[in-house]
Amino acid sequence: MTDRSDWEGRVGRSWADEWRRTDRSFGVLTDRLVEVATREAFSLALDIGCGAGETSLRLADARREARVLGVDISEDLLSMARERVGDRANIEFRFADASKWTAREQERPDLILSRHGVMFFGQPQSAFAHIRAQAKEGCRLAFSCFRARSENEWAMKLAGVVSAEASPPSDPRAPGPFAFGDAEYVEQLLSSAGWRDIGFEAVDYPMIAGEGVDAIEDALSYFLRIGPAAGAIAALDGEQRATAIERLRELMAANFDGGRVALPASSWIVTARA
Repeated sequence: MTDRSDWEGRVGRSWADEWRRTDRSFGVLTDRLVEVATREAFSLALDIGCGAGETSLRLADARREARVLGVDISEDLLSMARERVGDRANIEFRFADASKWTAREQERPDLILSRHGVMFFGQPQSAFAHIRAQAKEGCRLAFSCFRARSENEWAMKLAGVVSAEASPPSDPRAPGPFAFGDAEYVEQLLSSAGWRDIGFEAVDYPMIAGEGVDAIEDALSYFLRIGPAAGAIAALDGEQRATAIERLRELMAANFDGGRVALPASSWIVTARA
């Protein structure tokens, strides 16, 4: 989950197939992000890295009089998003890289939203500057991103299923899920790209991986498809693979409570204005 080719290929297909469970896993965070984004009226919202469309659909339902444009670099995810549109006439999904997207006539947004879609920019400062240039003056920006890897117990534990120690990457700011964990770094990026009134809200929430009568197996199958353990386990063979899967099952069982499997997650909701 660290570069464009992953999202255009295997990762995008996996997330498209798993949209119901990924939407569930972000549930509490999504509710708060949409609440923050819709506390002021908007006429056109741009949803960066819209994925299978949940946040775009939520915005479109919250403001029926407004337009919503969701962009993503995964055709698989966009195909799923389009299937979910239903009778909504105020929403469109388009294949585009937000760091290079150019607004058409009447497409300058006054709200830009992203749920965990901005941490993968190869050149984040120039990407945010370009996005700022496409926006209306006064446009609001609201996005979520994971806080530091060390603050996300779910990631540390999942990585530990395969390796004895979950070692951090050599460059913690390299494009990837935890690239924006450092608030000072993100504030510097945004301010240098022309954004102002930058704010951070810490959100701790349960990442729900499994529910129902067989919640542990539900969570196990989910994390064999999505997340830091999925690719590593898929690369194993024979006894090593079986051992890793059993360790993952034990981790799911250890986090089973109240009919669901939930792992602690920590994110920022970052706000700014053009």
